[in-house]
Amino acid sequence: MVHYLLPRLPYAYDELEPFVDKDTLQIHHQKHHQAYVDGLNNTLEQIGGKSHPQYISSILSDLNIIPESARNAVNFFGGGFENHKLFWEVMSPDSDKKPGGRLADAIDVYFDSFDSFKRIFSNLSLSIQGSGWCWLVFNPTYNKIEIITTTNQDSPWTMRKIPLLGLDVWEHAYYLKYQNRRSDYIDAWWNVVNWEYVGNRFSELSD
Repeated sequence: MVHYLLPRLPYAYDELEPFVDKDTLQIHHQKHHQAYVDGLNNTLEQIGGKSHPQYISSILSDLNIIPESARNAVNFFGGGFENHKLFWEVMSPDSDKKPGGRLADAIDVYFDSFDSFKRIFSNLSLSIQGSGWCWLVFNPTYNKIEIITTTNQDSPWTMRKIPLLGLDVWEHAYYLKYQNRRSDYIDAWWNVVNWEYVGNRFSELSD
């Protein structure tokens, strides 16, 4: 059976301070993400995970391969696992603060400028009612980047779109430091985006 493990963070819990606080990050990683890992493993075990050797992103891209009775659980726990895995990777204590190279060029083409992109992305993040995510994705059908939102732990993979950058706006991502001030959290988060990593993901897909 495919068995998923909680990924290690590429930085210490306190290294994203003051923008993402140590206590929230540690709880988010060790408790919330671990719960999605456990839920995904348990669900796959219940339906005979050996018959689903693909990585979770492939499964999310075609949930019809999952028995209907477990589809919602795989979508929720699998999305929660994969969304958070990317979330840790797109942050860094050594952020360049803005993208470069081909990603910067694409952002200028589709959003006019980086400042315009940030404004659109931030406003969409704020507009999410309840829990969810805001994403920069690559749409392979049209060979272009897009900004989308998803609710709960739904993944862009379920729409056949490839996530490049994701912002978690569930309250558990920011509540200890920012309480209910989602706008402050979003503004701070831009300071830790790992644009080198995001740009590399884009370059690999757009070759």
